[in-house]
Amino acid sequence: MKKPIKILTVTVLVVSVSLFVLSIGAKISGIYINTTPSLPMGFYRIVHEPIVSGAYVAFCPPQNEVFDQALARGYIGRGNCPGGYSLLLKRVLAMAGDTVLIDQAGIVVNGEHLPNSVQLKADANNQPLPQYRFDAVLDDAEYLLLSDLNPQSFDARYFGFIARDQIKQVVRPIFTWRH
Repeated sequence: MKKPIKILTVTVLVVSVSLFVLSIGAKISGIYINTTPSLPMGFYRIVHEPIVSGAYVAFCPPQNEVFDQALARGYIGRGNCPGGYSLLLKRVLAMAGDTVLIDQAGIVVNGEHLPNSVQLKADANNQPLPQYRFDAVLDDAEYLLLSDLNPQSFDARYFGFIARDQIKQVVRPIFTWRH
């Protein structure tokens, strides 16, 4: 009777160690593994391309109260970015010269309302979410980063634009799947 439990324990241990080693190997080889619903789950590799609208990017969040709260509530993970934040992957949906409006109704870029961009007032635990407001033209060092797939993503609708120096890499999906 104890034999199946021992086999299960060993199997779980082997799978866990294998996934850990795979994630280290992926990181060393310039591959990110996305397990969040903000983008399609899967593998993304670093590419040496310019940041353009529609591109996926990896960025370190700025160290501030909004991201401190996001870390404390589990919206983002711990990592090697300043403030102890993890790198985040998002899509560039506006950049220099684009007119951006962020309010309770969502995000509008150059007069077009972005899908899945409506701000929620509270998270799944009924904790209030930041209610960011913005209405201006982005300058050369400002980027609007968000998920165009997940209406519950923690993204620009709550923290606004991201400065160019926060963006670390452009990444491309190499193998992804929907949740």
